[in-house]
Amino acid sequence: MCPPVDGARSLVIVAGPDYDAEIKQLNATMHTIEQVLDLPGMEREIADLGEQVAAPDLWDDQANATRVTGRLSGLQGQVDRFKELQQRIDDLAVLAELAAEESDADVSDEADAELARVKKAVEGLEVRTLLSGEYDEREAIVSIRAGAGGVDAADFAETLMRMYTRWAERNNYPVEVFDVSYAEEAGIKSAEFAIHAPYAYGTLSVDSGTHRLVRISPFDNQGRRQTSFAAVEVIPVLEQTDEIDVDENDLRVDVFRSGGPGGQSVNTTDSAVRLTHLPTGLVVSCQNEKSQLQNKASAMVVLKAKLLALKKAEEAALKKDLKGDVQASWGDQMRNYVLNPYQIVKDLRTGYEVGNPQAVFDGDIDGFLEAGIRWRRGAEKAQDN
Repeated sequence: MCPPVDGARSLVIVAGPDYDAEIKQLNATMHTIEQVLDLPGMEREIADLGEQVAAPDLWDDQANATRVTGRLSGLQGQVDRFKELQQRIDDLAVLAELAAEESDADVSDEADAELARVKKAVEGLEVRTLLSGEYDEREAIVSIRAGAGGVDAADFAETLMRMYTRWAERNNYPVEVFDVSYAEEAGIKSAEFAIHAPYAYGTLSVDSGTHRLVRISPFDNQGRRQTSFAAVEVIPVLEQTDEIDVDENDLRVDVFRSGGPGGQSVNTTDSAVRLTHLPTGLVVSCQNEKSQLQNKASAMVVLKAKLLALKKAEEAALKKDLKGDVQASWGDQMRNYVLNPYQIVKDLRTGYEVGNPQAVFDGDIDGFLEAGIRWRRGAEKAQDN
């Protein structure tokens, strides 16, 4: 007799007023998200971008083509994600009704599990409504550089680059690599790449700062534990309305041969381009294209974005507003990745942590990003008060 009683108790939880209230709250939250995201506006922009993509001369301007296709892919992904989640809520209501009608404990348990999954997904989507900064809706340029820690730091920097590109792949966001400077033994000295997706800057900017890795070094023949650091900087991609003019007389342009791991040559011509902005000392390199003109154009995109970040930081008299002065050393780390003597990844600002570093390195960082966005919003409110 006990199993039927337990099943009845589970049925009351699923089909009762509280369950109905959960679905009602989920629908209310989705309605708010739809208004904040302006879903109709997104669909109109998708239609316009679709016409641009269909144009036969689209790829005559590769920089613009990359921007258009990236924007289209990102917007379509966001709309699809919203509609898929709304469909799951609708299906959940049907599942709960089915459980009540059939008095089926298994269906009831399935509805319970789906409710938990849907609530988590809605909470993740709701975070997008917290991205209301001036540049939050922009695409992002991510810069990573190895810090203290020698070859382990270079290897860690390459791991972080893989982590962010895997995150982009999981979300179907196009990635455009501008420059990678490889270290001699392993890993990279630095890397610069763009993630073409709406709100990529607002989302990833919370990861700007120093990242710290603790592990048994695979490069130490004595198997000692090593601590290494890498710096992550995120800046927004400029749009045509941004007023950043660069005088050609303020630039030093150097061309060189692209290089790969271990110093291996990638191209047989001097097609890579390095731009030095003499007034500020900013240096940007690009070697992802085969021609000097294309690499110079891509490098100019990054340079202008960095100049905008610098300008806004100076205007706010706050160096860390957009870019941050990241030293990549002891004392200013924002996230720890510990592989030995235990395994954990923990954000030191939010307290958010997971016990599976490999999943994080494989791009499962949404939890950290969402916690960071909420933390930043709370800090902004506290500052306003």
